[in-house]
Amino acid sequence: MIFLDNIAKQYQNQDNTWFSAVRPTTLHIQKGEIFGLMGYSGAGKSTLLRLINLLERPDQGSVRVGDQDLTKLSKDDLRLARQKIGMVFQQFNLLSNRTVAENIAFPLEIAGWSKQDIEKRVAECLEIVHLSDRINHYPSQLSGGQKQRVGIARALASNPSVILADEPTSALDPSTTRSVLSCLKEINERFNVTIVIVTHEMSVIRNLCHRAALLNHGEIVEIVEVQDNKIYAQSAIGQELVRED
Repeated sequence: MIFLDNIAKQYQNQDNTWFSAVRPTTLHIQKGEIFGLMGYSGAGKSTLLRLINLLERPDQGSVRVGDQDLTKLSKDDLRLARQKIGMVFQQFNLLSNRTVAENIAFPLEIAGWSKQDIEKRVAECLEIVHLSDRINHYPSQLSGGQKQRVGIARALASNPSVILADEPTSALDPSTTRSVLSCLKEINERFNVTIVIVTHEMSVIRNLCHRAALLNHGEIVEIVEVQDNKIYAQSAIGQELVRED
């Protein structure tokens, strides 16, 4: 489903030295999988996630999602391809002057959907995230968990095959985190949407993911399996990275 082939990303520091956020990396994420990216702060998790939909363009290598090599697409074709890749952000990124319905409708308006189809799809997405009774509320009237579920509904609106989630629970309390994870898990099971989630919380990996990559200094040092809410790491560095906080 998602094929990252020898991708890498560097940034230039203020002193004109170069920093490798992601070192040459190859990764295959299967269709319908919930895949975690975890590691210490600065390990390269968010950069790697943003390379998947080319919000950050790799310095080398290729990114394939489905049967498309995103790195070879024109700007217009990439814009169309991104309509099938939903994004959920850490700080919700909702438009404060738009209602819940209008926030979810926003990407569909950009994609040129008809008003009738937008209204139908917004209602469907709100039902999926269990927020139908908040359709006319504004973000300021919602709790943190509700805002994030609106963000998930917005990411789901265009019927994506992939959803990328960048630390979607880090600003939430444990109870609200569980409800958001349950929402993502339901979407994965009902619609077979591939989900890639960045997190530094081991509970998120245990309770949501099928597999996860452990990153350290911009490199994937191990791929771990998750079974029965337990993380199985083989190497010493993998075991170190998955220790409980």
